Amino acid sequence: MLQGLYKFRFTTERGEGSGVMFATAGGGLYGGDSGSSFVGHFTEADGIISAECMMSRHYHDPAYVPMFDVDNIAMNFTGVGRGEEVHFEGGSAALPGVRFTTVLSPINDVDAPPPGVVGPDGIGNGLYSIHIRMLDGIDAGNTGVMMLRDGSIRGGDAFFDYIGAYSAANGRWKGELINREHTSARSERPLFSGHEVGIGFSGTYDDDGAEGEATALAGKRSIRFKAVLRKLVEVEG
Repeated sequence: MLQGLYKFRFTTERGEGSGVMFATAGGGLYGGDSGSSFVGHFTEADGIISAECMMSRHYHDPAYVPMFDVDNIAMNFTGVGRGEEVHFEGGSAALPGVRFTTVLSPINDVDAPPPGVVGPDGIGNGLYSIHIRMLDGIDAGNTGVMMLRDGSIRGGDAFFDYIGAYSAANGRWKGELINREHTSARSERPLFSGHEVGIGFSGTYDDDGAEGEATALAGKRSIRFKAVLRKLVEVEG
């Protein structure tokens, strides 16, 4: 059964990329990379996994050049399990002639902290985009996606995965997470590359998203940053 947090790696005629994907027990798919989100569902029958998802851009900085200059496109894939991995092939009518070969590899999240306590008015379950900007004069940042669900955090981007927990009530939230490298980021994200980074954060939220300030411990270095989250979709079962 496809379930839990995965790293994905795709190959096309235009290039390669990677990101993270979370599969729910109810057949939902929620994930993304540094520029796009992927939301859809899957079914399994006779050893074949059929998946449909919508690829939507979440990072609109003019300096960011996406691999595919389209937005909100439907994609279809068919896959089979090979050991712990799932190998998919597919594409989109919006990208004629472009075929995707995609491999999902499970990410171990047994070290994630237990879910936090979320009040009745707590931050809503959903897939969020996350945009990070370093503080203290460091000219660096990052973008990705983060799934918040009943006190648990799962997410990532093209190079890192995030596992953690949060508590939320009365418009304020706090939590902790571990940032780990699933694909080498040495030339692209040198600040966190090669480190398993522990992060603590606190901030505020509303119906549309959340923000907070955080402190990351990368090796012996302490790094402060601000994160802004924007809800993309509600997360179902």
